[in-house]
Amino acid sequence: MRIETAALLFDSDGVLIDSHHLVNAAWRQLAEEFGLDFDVLSGQFTGVRAEDTLRHHLPNDSLQQAVDRLEDIEVDMAAACTPLEGAIELLDRLPDGVWTIVTSGSTRLAEARWRGAGIPVPPKVITADDVTAGKPDPEPYLRAAALLGFDPAESVVFEDSSPGGEAGKAAGATVIAVGDQPWSSTPAARVADLSQVTASPTALGVILDVGN
Repeated sequence: MRIETAALLFDSDGVLIDSHHLVNAAWRQLAEEFGLDFDVLSGQFTGVRAEDTLRHHLPNDSLQQAVDRLEDIEVDMAAACTPLEGAIELLDRLPDGVWTIVTSGSTRLAEARWRGAGIPVPPKVITADDVTAGKPDPEPYLRAAALLGFDPAESVVFEDSSPGGEAGKAAGATVIAVGDQPWSSTPAARVADLSQVTASPTALGVILDVGN
């Protein structure tokens, strides 16, 4: 598939960096500390803000304590993050100002993981701290497109999770799924990783060739 686009919006975990094993370990430790059932939580926290998952399992008076504790655990583990195949190579091909990262993690956590994985980071990004409604709400991707100065309909979103895919689609972007997680909606294309995406900058944006 060939796609011509003005802007590229990348989810972070599962798209640019390999962190899912660390995410699971952190949530398992949090579950033990707060008396929660990890098996119940495990199907709920991928692709969304931690607070949006935990508010369904904890009373309000301990919610922020749990969110802060989870962030501390995850930041401590962040140095073990690694880049996913093709991620750095693709980002290095993109001109400045046409791409950004849109993550459900906090700024502190995201920056720690990007450092751990050695991912190049644009000057402006969208994290959980920048939105009032997280994925699957379209706000993160609407804000990201506005940040770059483009219409969301001119953008391509790369996502690994169903909530993130729903957010991108609701924002009006073309959505490409990365990885093999099941989705509730159908993406425009699916790739195993970003090594299956090549980018050719043009005067009007970027041409993407997606697939083997």
